[in-house]
Amino acid sequence: MNSSGSGRLATRARFKTTLVAGGAGFLGSHLCDLLLARGHAVICVDSFLTGSRANIAPLANHPRFRLIETDICDIAEVEEPIDQVYNLACAASPPRYQADPVHTMMTSVAGTRNLLRIAAAHGAAFLQASTSEVYGDPASHPQQEDYRGHVNCVGPRACYDEGKRAAEALCFDFLRHDWADVRVARIFNTYGPRMQPDDGRIVSTLIRQALAGEPLTINGTGEQTRSFCYVSDLLDGLVALMEVDPNPRTPVNLGNPGEFTINELAELITRHLKSRVAMVHQPLPEDDPQMRQPDIAKARTLLGWEPRVPLREGLARTIDWFLTLRPEIVRKAEAAE
Repeated sequence: MNSSGSGRLATRARFKTTLVAGGAGFLGSHLCDLLLARGHAVICVDSFLTGSRANIAPLANHPRFRLIETDICDIAEVEEPIDQVYNLACAASPPRYQADPVHTMMTSVAGTRNLLRIAAAHGAAFLQASTSEVYGDPASHPQQEDYRGHVNCVGPRACYDEGKRAAEALCFDFLRHDWADVRVARIFNTYGPRMQPDDGRIVSTLIRQALAGEPLTINGTGEQTRSFCYVSDLLDGLVALMEVDPNPRTPVNLGNPGEFTINELAELITRHLKSRVAMVHQPLPEDDPQMRQPDIAKARTLLGWEPRVPLREGLARTIDWFLTLRPEIVRKAEAAE
């Protein structure tokens, strides 16, 4: 994974010890790879509730990698000195975070508090992986960081949406009191290799169905929009936000501002696979956002960051990875053509 950060930032980042909470997940495992490549010692913290051991198996014998298998709701301290903490620990797809909504909320609140205390005790910089879900079903488009959102605080998505909003409040309380050097990234839809085929996210679901020759399930009319950021671009943004000096002291949107309907996404996937599967429309889930597009002016100005990988190219890379992961699905897809 290549970083687009400057040489100065790359030099500053060497030989640090960095804790990555949720380090066995989709984003977290890629971040562990990137940080190790930049010379960090990495402490991966994961409960494996949604993370995958396969994601970090290649790192098991790395001399600068250590795994702590625990839930961040339970962690209290880490023995060795720590320079940075990335908090990516939380189920991020609706089926996963709604499966245990109380734990999802506590992960964002109690878990984030625990990691903030650890960062404060070690004098470590802290980056919170927040989410575009703090904007809810937005009435403002595209979404800027000063938009306060349109969230149903008692709906089925609230455990995640409100949990992340509460985590942001904790982060900025720690920052205002000078207890920790805290940065907050609001991450928009991210995709790429290591997505779990059954995680319920729209990209992985549609790719899995297309490879299996199954009908593509589209919620609602499919005209709702999302903005999809390839994983390497997102990681470059996270690292840039962690390393930038001075602290921006504001949430920063990280995502690809290219806006696509779900129907357009499905068309790109089937066209790449030369697949002729049908599309089946089903009811729109409660509180499902109708529009989602980041305004990334702050990221461009403060971090010198913007995404580089177009959706068509990123989908091709992601589909190639799915082909290696699920050969039995490939055979089914070929038989269906």
